[in-house]
Amino acid sequence: MYRAAIEWILGFRLRGTTLFIDPCIPRAWRRYQMTFRYHSARYEMRVENPRGVSRGVISTEVDGQMLVERGGRPSLRQAEVSLVDDGATHEIVIILG
Repeated sequence: MYRAAIEWILGFRLRGTTLFIDPCIPRAWRRYQMTFRYHSARYEMRVENPRGVSRGVISTEVDGQMLVERGGRPSLRQAEVSLVDDGATHEIVIILG
């Protein structure tokens, strides 16, 4: 049950060195946050839902830098974050809309 909630509601799926984030949350949730460790690194993730939607990532920032697809457009599907084992604390901000 715990894994189902983490992977399918919060949308947190770790595959190798890539974190895929594709939340499917109740519309009433305006935000949630979680912290996790990847080896020596710490990742603080915040998901904001200003439009009250159930799903749909419209922007992803890692350490203040917007992630973009090939071609320079913002990623509009799920968020894909490459993880590093560098002992640092990283901030991930996901905006739904």
